[in-house]
Amino acid sequence: MTQRTIVVVGGTSGIGLEIAKEVVARGDRVVLTGRDQQRAEAIAASIGEGATGLGVDISEPETIAASLASIGEVNGLVLAAIERDANSVREYDIARARRLVTLKLVGYTETVHALLDRLVPTVDTGIVLFGGRAKDAPYPGSTTVATINGGVEGLTHSMALELAPMRVNGLHPGIIGDSPFWADKTAALEGYQSRTPGGKLATMGDIVGATMFLLDNRGVSGISLNVDRGWRLT
Repeated sequence: MTQRTIVVVGGTSGIGLEIAKEVVARGDRVVLTGRDQQRAEAIAASIGEGATGLGVDISEPETIAASLASIGEVNGLVLAAIERDANSVREYDIARARRLVTLKLVGYTETVHALLDRLVPTVDTGIVLFGGRAKDAPYPGSTTVATINGGVEGLTHSMALELAPMRVNGLHPGIIGDSPFWADKTAALEGYQSRTPGGKLATMGDIVGATMFLLDNRGVSGISLNVDRGWRLT
């Protein structure tokens, strides 16, 4: 099988890093990005010869094209860069809201735009946009996050139509129990676990598997895939 190149934006930590590791483990090449060039290079080196690190800050969209200029042919793209933000209507922080909107909606779109001349225009090329369940399961302080993740769903539909035959899908994780952010929040996790049919939360491994499915499955485009083990069904 021909070795493929997958770009993982936001691949220096958390779920993005686990995705980058999986890409290399299955025999493909990965270009992982983070805001800091040296850190991205160091993390890529720790993964192995199939990994390359790049410094890219998608919260500054005007810099994205130049930052990605060294990348060659791309067979898949995962946009997993996120920032956590608590913002409410009553205590609205415009600067934080603007930054997050820019990062996920403008930054995601400009990354795809900047790579279009290198994304192979076939059905085998998959693009995965990370949103989150806050789009339809908001929580206190999720004003910006819920709005943006809803925007990611709309962006997925628009890109899937515009960029065909390439495939574009959205992935919306719920509470990921073993992620760095949630792993030590035992009391909060117990409440969320009780709302899944099996009493267990989704894991980072579940998200990695879902990402690979969306990258690879030629019959899937324009969907928003919730990965939460049925959270809120009970």
